[in-house]
Amino acid sequence: MNTRNPQSRESQEALIRRLAWLLDSSIRIPGTQFKIGLDAVIGLIPWAGDVIGSALSMGIIGLAFQMGASRWTLVRMGFNVLVEMVVGAIPVFGDLFDAFYKSNERNVRLLERNLRQPRAARKDFWFVSLIGLVLIAALGLSIYGTYRLTLWIFQSISQWNAY
Repeated sequence: MNTRNPQSRESQEALIRRLAWLLDSSIRIPGTQFKIGLDAVIGLIPWAGDVIGSALSMGIIGLAFQMGASRWTLVRMGFNVLVEMVVGAIPVFGDLFDAFYKSNERNVRLLERNLRQPRAARKDFWFVSLIGLVLIAALGLSIYGTYRLTLWIFQSISQWNAY
């Protein structure tokens, strides 16, 4: 998209804000002021929920790239998604972490600060692709680790029941 057109840029910013809100704060817990988003809800689905949530979060990074975010901002955004991905893959604790960490809203704040204080940000397709590959690899490792942990727990329980 053309980042020089203010209307286009405003619509991209609005899209990113809406997506971050949907993923991180769109559902208010009844009787409280605390909000969670679809990311925490779909994260309850083992493996698939983490993949879907991470893919949507990487979409925000892709839009930030199109808007001309600096490399440093993209790295920091990628790190936020990576943290949420890795910790989010831990059963139960990861889902609670997702509800509190809100990586997408953190990323919106990073992007807004970067756009208010623009630096010479050269668009680099390969750099962003590398960030995406690292995030995908981290997600794969976290899913594999969760799978192995689950197997170990079930094997331990079955051995314990054998006695």
